[in-house]
Amino acid sequence: MKQSEAAEVEPAVAATVFGDRLPLARAFTDDLVRRGEELGLIGPLELPRIWSRHIVNCGVIAPLLRPGLVGDIGSGAGLPGIVLAIARPDVSFVLVEPMERRVAWLDEQVVLLGLSNVSVVRARAEEFRPEPRLDQVTARAVSAFSKLIPMCAPLLRPGGEMVLMKGAGAAGEIAAAEKAIRRYKLQDVAVVELGESLGVDVTRVVTARVPGA
Repeated sequence: MKQSEAAEVEPAVAATVFGDRLPLARAFTDDLVRRGEELGLIGPLELPRIWSRHIVNCGVIAPLLRPGLVGDIGSGAGLPGIVLAIARPDVSFVLVEPMERRVAWLDEQVVLLGLSNVSVVRARAEEFRPEPRLDQVTARAVSAFSKLIPMCAPLLRPGGEMVLMKGAGAAGEIAAAEKAIRRYKLQDVAVVELGESLGVDVTRVVTARVPGA
């Protein structure tokens, strides 16, 4: 069976999530289906749920972003960075990824999709020193919240915000991160659930602000 035959059919809700940017989301998804497994970006089991589990799942967090500079830490295949850059052309993104072959994929997608609002940096989060600092930072399936806090907090400007994609155990991750939350003086730490009103699987996001100036 070809990858395209194994892949999930584009759901109707994708048009709601991406609006007039749907053709770009479709082009990115098609390329991920064609080459993602070969390049080690996704596993074969992800194809039957590529839209619902990955593309729409990432796209629904777009309303949480504000115009400014957003970093995607450990961007990998571009989930959520490329997807969010498609959905929010009014927001600037920097995709931070340490692996060379993934950086090459991200650079290629930026060119193929004409994403003028995206730059790609090859670096580990611990080594990345954005200038100016980020307004918001996101990450998906990178690490536990307790470990993401010391990675992400130093990247943010005063008053900047973390918008971190998490699973069903998001509330438990917040509880386990109590020491790091106190150390970095995080404010407004919360779990936001998105997507239910669209009839899709819930996407959970942990949000938190670093202290303001």
